[in-house]
Amino acid sequence: MLDAIRRAVFWASDFVWGPWSTPVGPVPGPLMAVLILAGIYLTIRTGFVQVRRFPEAARTIVPRQAAGAAGALSPFQAFMTALAASIGTGNIAGVATAIVSGGPGALFWIWVYGFLAMAIKFAEAVLGVRFRISAPGGSSSGPMYYLRDGLGMPRLAAVFAGIGGLAVLFTTPFAQPNSMAVVLRSEFGVPTWLAGVAIAALTWLVVIGGVTSIGRAAERLSPLKVGLYLAGGLFVIASHAGQLPAVLALVVREAFSLQAAAGSTAGVGIIIAMRYGIARGVYANEAGYGTAAVAYGAARSKTPTQQGLNAIIEVFVISFVTSSISALTILVSGVWQSGLSSTAVVAQAFNTAIPVAGGWVVAFCAFLFGYTTLIGWAFYGEQFLEYLFGTRIVVPYRWVYCLLIPVGAVASVEAVWAWGDLMNGLQVFPNLVGVLGLGGFAAAAARCSVTKSGD
Repeated sequence: MLDAIRRAVFWASDFVWGPWSTPVGPVPGPLMAVLILAGIYLTIRTGFVQVRRFPEAARTIVPRQAAGAAGALSPFQAFMTALAASIGTGNIAGVATAIVSGGPGALFWIWVYGFLAMAIKFAEAVLGVRFRISAPGGSSSGPMYYLRDGLGMPRLAAVFAGIGGLAVLFTTPFAQPNSMAVVLRSEFGVPTWLAGVAIAALTWLVVIGGVTSIGRAAERLSPLKVGLYLAGGLFVIASHAGQLPAVLALVVREAFSLQAAAGSTAGVGIIIAMRYGIARGVYANEAGYGTAAVAYGAARSKTPTQQGLNAIIEVFVISFVTSSISALTILVSGVWQSGLSSTAVVAQAFNTAIPVAGGWVVAFCAFLFGYTTLIGWAFYGEQFLEYLFGTRIVVPYRWVYCLLIPVGAVASVEAVWAWGDLMNGLQVFPNLVGVLGLGGFAAAAARCSVTKSGD
């Protein structure tokens, strides 16, 4: 029975993402095509906002809090909550599985989607602030509100909230603890079930306190985890600097290879690299999921443009910094063909330059990455389900969310990531209906100065 369920999950995930076999050869699945086309459209519609306004976004990374603005979090806490939720083990384990399964070319497609994703997430953040509603203690926000109030599509809003709520509840407590438990076992010999119980307890301590508790934790932990991982990863890459030119050439060459490394049919190599690069890329930066609308919509800010600019920086850090560090460490060290996967292969890469201690750094970072994502996504799922069932669902949801964590810690790595690709991918479709349909608001915000933009 369990084996049949696993096969069904893999089949459904591949159906959504592709590749699809056609008379003219393999083609991307519907989700890959939709994400790429949406990114291109919004990039053009916003006048290449991710390029044109990137310097301003970098200068104003710590925005000021607007007096009297709705929201439960300060603008910086909202940015850090979004960053904490996005920079999870997907940036370590997800990128590693992309390289192991899709080859070195997957990194190129992570970069391609990262560039387009900056425009998508800019639009999501803008719409999150524009269409949020006042609620006790702050505000409520997310794609369900811009689908309902912006496009007048309450049924699609409910569909998104249902899919998003299920995706959070039955994906995040599985994927994040799984990757955390894998590296804790490989580096310290901690049984996966014990790791799962400990992670669940620590998550409960923050999640039960609600969004303000989540925001405070994210504000403190996000800079630490990014800084530590960046320093360790750059040291590993510098230790193998002689391999870097060849690796970069390999990344570009394999991104357009007509033959997969395992000897698949001609044309499959490109699609497989795209499939894993984009799937893991979106899992890492979350652009297209609609979660940015929840996090940035919770900011005490009257400037949708500023929150959109923060979202651009968030995606840049994830796609071009942390994800690149993960991919390049396992490529320059050569461990991507070692037979290991998930966080274990990244730990092995760090160990090649920093014996023993390197794996400890990855274990610690994976723990912080996964932990902050667990607490950030707990807030997202709460917002989705509260939209459907009201505030009475909040406390039971928090308990179930935490109780599922030990289950995820002991599950199969491959099945967990296939399930994550499937469930998170499904929420992209209704969200992008809203983002594309209301793209005019994003285009206006992209032209508006931060000081003049408003709700």
